[in-house]
Amino acid sequence: MRIGELAAQSGMTKDTIRFYEKIGLVTGERLANGYRDFPPETVTWLQYVRTAQTLGFSLAEIARTGEELREAPNTAEALSALFEEKIKVIDARMTQLAALRADLEARVGTGCPLRAAG
Repeated sequence: MRIGELAAQSGMTKDTIRFYEKIGLVTGERLANGYRDFPPETVTWLQYVRTAQTLGFSLAEIARTGEELREAPNTAEALSALFEEKIKVIDARMTQLAALRADLEARVGTGCPLRAAG
């Protein structure tokens, strides 16, 4: 399918698809006339990319894990493992943010917010 049809079916812009192609998230075959031709399963893949982004995965993470997921014998199990790992990353980040917040809170009203209360 051509890029315009892929954009319409996936709900993404042609520019987004071109960017994804540039960074290797999708691949299209170049036809003799220069048009891109994408396999039909690219629509499903782009829907996955969009969902993964809404769940907090970066494009780099999606690219890195996408191949593993496509080759996994049990996709549901592989996705669950991926989600569990992402939860650990989020929990660690939440701990870091809580410590940062506490540090900032301690500096409020000190006259110089760059100096810790002491």
